[in-house]
Formats: sequence, C-alpha cells, structure tokens
Amino acid sequence: MEQASQIAFGRQDPCGQLAGTHDKWDLLAALTHAAAEFELSHRTLGVLKALLTFFPERALPAAPDSAIVFPSNRKLMERLNGMPESTLRRHLAALTRIGIVSRKNSPNRKRYARRSGEDMALAFGFDLSPLARHASQIFDAALDAKARAERLAVLRDRVAVLRQELLELAEGGADVLLEAARKLLRRKPCATELTAMANALQDEIASRTPEEPAQETKLPARQMSGPDSQNERHIQDSVKKDSDSEQTATEVPSPQPQHSVATGGPAKKDTDLAAVLRACPEVQTYYPGALRSWQDADRIAETLSPMMGIEMPVLSDARAAMGRKDAATAVMCMLEKLSTIRSPGAYLRRLAQKARAGQFSTAPMLNALLQAGNRAEIAS
Repeated sequence: MEQASQIAFGRQDPCGQLAGTHDKWDLLAALTHAAAEFELSHRTLGVLKALLTFFPERALPAAPDSAIVFPSNRKLMERLNGMPESTLRRHLAALTRIGIVSRKNSPNRKRYARRSGEDMALAFGFDLSPLARHASQIFDAALDAKARAERLAVLRDRVAVLRQELLELAEGGADVLLEAARKLLRRKPCATELTAMANALQDEIASRTPEEPAQETKLPARQMSGPDSQNERHIQDSVKKDSDSEQTATEVPSPQPQHSVATGGPAKKDTDLAAVLRACPEVQTYYPGALRSWQDADRIAETLSPMMGIEMPVLSDARAAMGRKDAATAVMCMLEKLSTIRSPGAYLRRLAQKARAGQFSTAPMLNALLQAGNRAEIAS
C-alpha cells in the first residue's frame, strides 16, 4: 500500500506549476470521491478535514510551506470527537506517507509558530500545500471515479431488468442463474462481473425466446403520431379491483367504465390525447407548453417519473407491458393522485403486471379523474 500510494501522489501538476490556490473544501470533496484510488479510508479523510479546519483561509495555496497548521494532538482529538491518540497518529502518518500533507518539524518536534508583528515568521507543523499542488491529479481521479460509478449504475440496472425478464420467461427454470444474479446485485460487484452476468442473462433469454420471421414495420415514432385506431393495441375494459397493498382507497380509483372518456357515451378502447389532458391537468404545471402528440406525452412521462420516485427500469417495464402510450397515460394519471400513493414505483409495477394479464385499461382511471373534476366544477 505504501509504495502504491507514494507513486499515486508522486507527480506534480502539469508544467510543474506550484503557484496558485484551490478551494480546500472542493479538494476534500474530490479526494473523497477518489478515495479508493489513493487507498484512503473515511477516517483518514476525517483527520484531513480536521487539519483543514485549522487553516483560516478557504483558498489553499500551492507554494511549499505556505499552508502550515500547528494544532496539538489534543486539539485534533477534540475536533474528531475524541478519537484515540494512537488512532490519530496512525492516520496522520498515512496522510504524510501518501503525500497529501508534509511535516515541517521543529528541533524538539513540537508544533508552534513564531510571529514578527502581524506576520507569521516561522511555523512548524503540518504543511497542507501538497494537497493544492496535486489538485489536477485529484480532480481528474474524482472525474474518473464518477464516470466509473455511472457505468456501474447502468450495468446494475441492465442486469436487474434482464433478470426480471428472465424471471417472467423461466416459469420455474433457470433458478441457478436467477439466484446468482440476485446475489450479485446485493453486493458491490465490479464492471467485469456485471457485464458477464448481463451477457449470461441475455443468452438465456435468447435461448427461451422463439425466433420470429423478420417483418417490415413502421418506426415506433411514426406509429405514435398516427390515428389511435392504427397504433393502440386491444385492452380489456374490464378491470379487476386492485387490492395491492401499495394502493390506498383514494388513489387513481377504477370506477365503472360505462362512460366514454371523450364524449360520455359507451366506453372506448382508444383514448385521445385531448381527453387525457382534460383528465390530467396537473401535467401542465411541469410542461407549460402544449402537448401536441403522444411523443410529447411519452417524453414528459420520462421526465416526471424520477421526480415521482419511479426508477427508469420500472418505467421501461411498464412501457413493455402496456405500450408507451398507456404507460405515459398511467404516469400522468398517477401524478394527479400522487399525494395518495405511498409508493409510485410499486404501484406502476402492479399496473404493468395487470397489463400482462390483460386486466388493465386506462379508461377507468381517466373516467374517474374526469368525474372528480366535473364534481369539483359543480361544487364551485
């Protein structure tokens, strides 16, 4: 560890520049993100933070011996909530060994300063300037760490979605692979492990999915902008009462579907966008421009979902189960009753399950919202 750490902090900023200042708290935040690369523990970072509090300026200079602090171990222990002195010494040694700080010892190894008038003429203690001199390396490492974390998050979501897809296809099979994927997601796996698992799940799904002859189809975007009768799949109007534990008595109710969403006549299987906007006026608060097409509705549903607590894999699953049009409609309906839904993500998952069973339609949700709006207008 010692050798690796010294190498990690062994180079200066580009062009050998030592002058300049950097925000000490920005440096600490970046170093925290890149802690794994420099083999820093959170307790060692805590000691560094305590040292930084003794430097009065926020701007940390890079010139050697320009940022010396000289607190006693007792003062440091107080700021670290009573950390044992032996532990403090160990973390201070780690900081100097890695090269984040350097020691400037007095002849008797005490930490103190000598002043000449208002100026500090001489100081002995810990020099924090190496932290500023290595700012470029620290910020680059923090950006790399952030990029790796984002890639890992994408891979984890991919494995989770593929596992759910295989779970629905397997029907009791592929138990070993499904269990391995579940255990992997409970740990903090590396990118290689996640990629290998995603490939294994994809191969298993492909082996269980019958190949269909290629058919020439229109682009999905062109279908969404066409008439409802051309792009809306058949949905059953008869919706069973949802007794899922995530739905409360007042959230997006499912009344009798005998009224049409648009005209008040017999219930229709197709829903036009204007009727959805009449039933769900709340969406205009977040999207003041006119929603002119189902593509607009699909995009605003994707924007709203994270704000509502719905993760993207859940929305993707709903789109696959009920179609992008119905998924967007369901999200906008849920927005109207968001205060009464305990877990929007779990609720949308439940609607997707009902859609796969052929027991879901947006018509009852829209009818209920329209009727509630009409009653409110009459009462006012």
